[in-house]
Amino acid sequence: METANTQTRDQLIASIQELKRQKNAVILAHYYQEADVQDIADVLGDSLALAQAAKRSNADVILFCGVHFMAETAKIVNPGKTVLLPDLDAGCSLAASCDARDLAAWKKEHPEHKIISYINCSAEVHFKQRCQSGGFFSQRHSPAFRAR
Repeated sequence: METANTQTRDQLIASIQELKRQKNAVILAHYYQEADVQDIADVLGDSLALAQAAKRSNADVILFCGVHFMAETAKIVNPGKTVLLPDLDAGCSLAASCDARDLAAWKKEHPEHKIISYINCSAEVHFKQRCQSGGFFSQRHSPAFRAR
């Protein structure tokens, strides 16, 4: 079998398409991905559009070409599916700017305020936002998801 280094672009694309068929997989890619990744993606979009596409997907495997919070969102809306994130170091400065522990501490100091989060936040931040009644955030209830 040829390796990725010796395959032509067309052969590599054909191999990826065959693997997608075998695994019943879908590739979701953010607009900022390189052109080659965009070319093989089944769905190309922004964070919200990709979350919606993940929810509609009938695939067993979702390959998410994006960042952590995108893969987390896909897993939340598809708990029984396998969600893969090829680059575990893929992060988002916007999502990183709101640390869940800092948010919990802030909420404890300001219980009268409501937390509103957009899709570009980690699953843990969304969880804390949804559990804000009374300011109670339990480690026991924290999402255990880690993109793999």
